[in-house]
Amino acid sequence: MFQSNTSQTDATCDLPGGALAVPPRDFPDPDLDLEAAGGEQTAVLAGGCFWCVEAVLKELDGVVQVVSGYAGGSEATADYRSVCSGSTDHAEVVAVTFDPQRISYGQLLKVFLSVAHDPTQRNRQGNDRGPQYRSAIFYADSDQQRVAEAYVDQLERAGVYRQPIVTTLEPLDAFYPAEEHHQDYAARNPNQPYIRAISDPKVEKLRQQFGDRLRTD
Repeated sequence: MFQSNTSQTDATCDLPGGALAVPPRDFPDPDLDLEAAGGEQTAVLAGGCFWCVEAVLKELDGVVQVVSGYAGGSEATADYRSVCSGSTDHAEVVAVTFDPQRISYGQLLKVFLSVAHDPTQRNRQGNDRGPQYRSAIFYADSDQQRVAEAYVDQLERAGVYRQPIVTTLEPLDAFYPAEEHHQDYAARNPNQPYIRAISDPKVEKLRQQFGDRLRTD
């Protein structure tokens, strides 16, 4: 984020489109997915700055709520200053509550892996560097693990990206919400240079590629 070694004005992020080896329209649907079940479900995903991932995923029809936070480390260091140091085991994540009758877990992963971030960058997204910016899927149970593993393997076998996918699959031990001023950050700070340079292009990419999946309310 803006705490990166680069300034806000020259911050850039390698969007997934530049790393794709196939046209965006050919990004495959998951062969394996979870069956639509009653009740809301939650996916916890890490793809660099949580401001940006939140801004993208909250646009989707079927997404009920997106909360920015931290996962992968202990409660004692689950705060922004500690996590930004890169010395904890946390990643910046979003907890996405969704209605599986309207959007499936697999389809959520498709947007996450094709638009929300670049899954071929290890411990970074653009100029945001460190393990706190890693690409990761924190699975809540064996079903989520099975679908996520199968989809990453499917994308790798299909050669969708020019470089190997480095997304880690990690068990979700706990999710810690971030401080209040980080929630819904892009919407509340539309003129912030980082949001305009990094988040807005991803949201526009989502609208172009997944126009039929956007919420209308």
